[in-house]
Amino acid sequence: MSANKRSVSSGVGQLDRLLNGLFIGDNVVWYDDAGSLASVFCLNFMQASQQQRKPMIYVSFDRSPRNLLDKLGPLAAYKNLILLDCFTHGKGAGADVFLDFYKHQTGDWPCRIVRVEEPRKIDRVTDAFYGIHKSLKGDVRFVFESLTGMQELWEGEEHLLAFYSHSCPRLYELNTIAYWIIEKEAHSARLKARINQIAQVAVDLSVRRGKTSLTILKAEKRDPQHLNTPHPYWSRDLTVVFDSETRTSSRIALGSRLKKLRTKRGLSQTELARLVGVTPSTISQVESNQIYPSLPALFKIAEILSVEAGSFFQETSAQPGQAVFKAADAQEIKIPDLPRDILTVKLLTPVDLDPKAEPFLIEIPANGSLHAHFFIHKGEEAGYLLSGKLQMELNKSVYSIDPGDLIYLTADIPSGWKNPGPGPARLLWFKIK
Repeated sequence: MSANKRSVSSGVGQLDRLLNGLFIGDNVVWYDDAGSLASVFCLNFMQASQQQRKPMIYVSFDRSPRNLLDKLGPLAAYKNLILLDCFTHGKGAGADVFLDFYKHQTGDWPCRIVRVEEPRKIDRVTDAFYGIHKSLKGDVRFVFESLTGMQELWEGEEHLLAFYSHSCPRLYELNTIAYWIIEKEAHSARLKARINQIAQVAVDLSVRRGKTSLTILKAEKRDPQHLNTPHPYWSRDLTVVFDSETRTSSRIALGSRLKKLRTKRGLSQTELARLVGVTPSTISQVESNQIYPSLPALFKIAEILSVEAGSFFQETSAQPGQAVFKAADAQEIKIPDLPRDILTVKLLTPVDLDPKAEPFLIEIPANGSLHAHFFIHKGEEAGYLLSGKLQMELNKSVYSIDPGDLIYLTADIPSGWKNPGPGPARLLWFKIK
């Protein structure tokens, strides 16, 4: 892969290991055997992009805006998300039941929605999303749902192929990452071969005897060892677990345990590798259970993560019934993509402890402002302001928080925090499983 192409996460750790990550410029085609398998990978990609605060354009040919908002759920409440509606005047045929959606105030929508008036004309679609792209900064992420829906609307493979053949190289040059969804059995072998030829990454999702599996068909300029090998997995909500991650051998336990402890400290594979003095590939191979670390490397990793080396082979190093953890056990952790000069976070229990509620001490300096929440967490969360003042943005409302106030979150995630001053704000925060 060219040195100027940056690696980013797909949001699914095992997929990142199989692909060696996504790269800016990638067009990723998902061949969906059942018509619903690609969704969890797209949603994880969207979540990862939002966590990185990247703008995203979601092009929909198959779902009405209301249906799409329901599908995305909390992920729709992202100010840098644009939904390009090619359905209402496409398959929706401009019916009143779909147009009624636009009679509501646009301020009620959780994200920006743009309606394409003539989606049956390919140039109207391309003008719409390239026009939006020009107004955005940084590397933009795309999801196209779906190539099959485009073909049905445009009435033929030739129109679809012309659009795809033009768009993929252009999106590559514009430094985007694009997910393209296609129903595997709805297209000719010729079309699929041509799509594979143009894409940088092609992934097959299949169901066999009730078991889902992922097979990488193409991964341009990457290690070919995982090509054309089925990888069974299961998914629930946004969780994707591969069978290779659930085996019980000590080799598997070490790799998955290392990943868990590294992630808890907020370190990337590259950062940990630099501190240990090995290559990022070495850390990746250890975590995917392809190799063992050397003993010196294992002890160095344990030192950096502030755990005992034995922690990599057991769930916790805490003594049974341990009730008190000293201040020295607390460790400062890094929150990926959030500035450390505005946010200081300490985990108050040992890194290798796995409690049902994780306590953190969070400090935000005077006039510090965050345009995201501290964590991406699927469970409940609670906070108690010890000192200072805070403002929390949640569901387009701003809440003022004073010392002694309690915050309790069940499903909604704050979109921003601000300390109006004059002094630092200290917040006791819990992630609850």
